[in-house]
Amino acid sequence: MKKKTLDFKGIILPAKYVPKKSEPYMCPEHLAFFYNMLTKQRDELLNNTNSILDDVRTAEKNDTAGVGDEQDQASIEQELTMNLRVSERNDNLLAKINSAIERIENGSFGYSIISGDEIGLQRLIARPLATMTVEEQEEYEQKK
Repeated sequence: MKKKTLDFKGIILPAKYVPKKSEPYMCPEHLAFFYNMLTKQRDELLNNTNSILDDVRTAEKNDTAGVGDEQDQASIEQELTMNLRVSERNDNLLAKINSAIERIENGSFGYSIISGDEIGLQRLIARPLATMTVEEQEEYEQKK
């Protein structure tokens, strides 16, 4: 696996920058692009998670206070269950985002965790959390 420890955090990219195949693979600009993309997603997810947790706390307060009739209580419980599922999904996604950011920082981002081969720009732009090449992912899913 090719490891790069290039300084990318200080790079300011043009607003509409997209990594190009003509640039060296996982050059500082590529790393900055994916780092910015993933940190933005992480920040949005954290804000969303805080909002969901506030909703859960409110629903729990209403539930313990005995607010509303049986239908209201059932609705509150259903909303609480849905919010908890979304929160769990967000936690899993947050872990994957943090892992990808860590791979950017340690120089292994963009390379397969299986073979060390390049994952490819198109795949990473479409799915920045990818950790395997398309072929490896397909093989993994067939075995599953």
